[in-house]
Amino acid sequence: MLWVKSLHIVFVASWFAGLFYLPRIFVNLAMVAPDSNAERERLLLMARKLYRFTALLAWPALGFGIWLWALLWGVPGFGFGPGSGWLHAKLAIVVLAIGYQHLCRAMLDRFEAGQSRRSHVWFRWFNEAPVLMLLAAVVLVVVKPF
Repeated sequence: MLWVKSLHIVFVASWFAGLFYLPRIFVNLAMVAPDSNAERERLLLMARKLYRFTALLAWPALGFGIWLWALLWGVPGFGFGPGSGWLHAKLAIVVLAIGYQHLCRAMLDRFEAGQSRRSHVWFRWFNEAPVLMLLAAVVLVVVKPF
C-alpha cells in the first residue's frame, strides 16, 4: 500500500506542477504584442506541450488514488460511514481540478484561435486556483477535519 500511496503523491504533485505553470504561460500570452507572431507561436507551442504532458500525468494520479481508495475501503473513514466527510470533500476537489484542467484546454483553444479577451491580470488570479485546491486537499487528507 505504501508504494501505491507514494506513486499517487508523486503523480499528483507532478500533475499540479503542470496546472500551476500552464496559466503562467497564459499570462505571458495575454501580454504578447499583437505583432509579435514568433513569441506568440513559441508560447502556444509551450502551452500545448505542457497541457498534453499535464493531461497524461493526471491519469496515473487518478488511477493510483482509486487504487489506494480500494485498498482502504474497509478502514473506517475511507468509505461512506462516519468520519469520511473529509474524503468526500477531497473527491470534490479532485473533480474541481479535472474541471480546471478542461477549462485550461478551452482557454488554450481560444488563444490558438486568437479569441482570448482576458487580461494578464485575470490570468494571474486564475493561476491561484490550483494552489488553493492543492492546499485544501492536503489539509483534508492530513488533518481529516470531518
